[in-house]
Amino acid sequence: QVQLVESGGGLVQPGGSLRLSCVVSGSIFSIYTMAWYRQAPGKQRELVASITRGSNTNYADSVKGRFTISRDNAKNTLFLQMNSLKPEDTAVYYCHQDQIFRVYWGQGTQVTVSS
Repeated sequence: QVQLVESGGGLVQPGGSLRLSCVVSGSIFSIYTMAWYRQAPGKQRELVASITRGSNTNYADSVKGRFTISRDNAKNTLFLQMNSLKPEDTAVYYCHQDQIFRVYWGQGTQVTVSS
């Protein structure tokens, strides 16, 4: 049974920072590509950032230079450091694990950027 549990979301003012965490259990965390997605009200879910088993990363253009994805394989944990947050970053953020034949999702954590 694979479980992904996100934490770290909340309310922050524009320009502020948050660090999201995703703890994975029930799978061999270190061998799979991980990613963060987000979904804003009325919009489709979009890829924010991903990181491979070899720590190669990619980012959506909208977050480049502001967000950093990382992983701690010893702790089975994925992170997303979010700096210089903007109101348009407001969304539910989801942790994602790609096992090729199927994928797993967390239940999401709400990030709200507002003054």
